[in-house]
Amino acid sequence: MTYPFTAIISDLHSNVPALEAALRDAFARGARRFVCLGDVVGYGAEPRMCLDWMMELAIAEPRIPESLAVDFEGELEPGLCLMGNHEHALMNTPEDFNPKARAAIEWTRDELGCGGRERGFAYWNFLGELRAEGMDEVAQFAHGSPRDPVREYVVPRDSQDPLKLAALFAPMTRGVCFIGHSHVPAVYYEDGRIFVPKVNAATREDGVEGPYSLGVPGTGSVPADEKLPRAIVNVGSVGQPRDGDPRLSYVLFDGENISFVRLNYNVEAAADKIFGVSELPDYLAERLSKGR
Repeated sequence: MTYPFTAIISDLHSNVPALEAALRDAFARGARRFVCLGDVVGYGAEPRMCLDWMMELAIAEPRIPESLAVDFEGELEPGLCLMGNHEHALMNTPEDFNPKARAAIEWTRDELGCGGRERGFAYWNFLGELRAEGMDEVAQFAHGSPRDPVREYVVPRDSQDPLKLAALFAPMTRGVCFIGHSHVPAVYYEDGRIFVPKVNAATREDGVEGPYSLGVPGTGSVPADEKLPRAIVNVGSVGQPRDGDPRLSYVLFDGENISFVRLNYNVEAAADKIFGVSELPDYLAERLSKGR
């Protein structure tokens, strides 16, 4: 089996400048499949365009969106888009969201109808068919965690909590599970080890840290039944990083090795879009430049 070179993205949050930069970069690096771990919408000012691109790229029969206009030779491999907690809130209720996040969801609900009746139905049909989790021959995928695919946060301090780690890894049937939700990139191993990438722009002009071999069961030449610690990989956030670094974050995976990618994008343009929507709190724009 040849594993397709995959770009794993998460937490786009209606941020088109960040998503466009991530997608163009991934194509330039040779990505042939796109997996989105959820939260396409929420917070930002352009949910329809983000959904448009995911509805073409992260599906079973993907195609290059005309509005993205990238050079690509060959065929894309079947992709995947999962449900995040913001999609769940959009389809149900944001009553457990904080007031700023709730305001963004309420505005997004109305905004999806602004592209016309037929397109609005397409958005809602796509959202209604999103699954909470997925997997392929090598990896599992979830928005929150293997235990609670939609809502549970996994953060660096959890590496020091053996009981939570055991509960997180218990449902896994693959050697690695890719997640998002916390917006903080990291690799958590079953034995308590943690790797937090720090891509330094001064030393790595290409914005990449890796590739690193995961060394977990079922990846590369490691047999699936090998008794080695498994891994949970948080890919960070494309549209709203929260680790103090405002650059977008995503991961490349070849079935054995991962690379963390951090890229600058036009933060000012994304913020101005939010400032331009009176229903969206200014705080959602202001936080982008701080990476918080």
